[in-house]
Amino acid sequence: MQLKLSTRTVDGILIVDCSGRIIFGEESSLLRDTVKKLLPDNKKIILNLSGTNYIDSGGLGTLVSLYTSAKNSGSAIKLANLTQRVGDLLQVTKLLTVFEVYDSEQKALDSFRKEAA
Repeated sequence: MQLKLSTRTVDGILIVDCSGRIIFGEESSLLRDTVKKLLPDNKKIILNLSGTNYIDSGGLGTLVSLYTSAKNSGSAIKLANLTQRVGDLLQVTKLLTVFEVYDSEQKALDSFRKEAA
């Protein structure tokens, strides 16, 4: 299943809904290019991974690259709604210690709101 992305804004926070697989090649390039274009105008981004059922090493590399780009530009990317499989993968690779991960989109939104307060 190819990766499909859609974006929406809630209270000034950009949410990128990812559906499909984030794998090396077109899918990870699409995610990287889309988010990098949005970074200059969006300081708070949530990647909603509820529809993402598979991530390979290339996809993990893309997530880390986006996290680094965001941090370097004064932005923040948080992950929400990980599937069991993706959550396990981030745990095994120790990337759960790098990313801020939330069980729900609402909790990720709330964390950005708390930081702003």
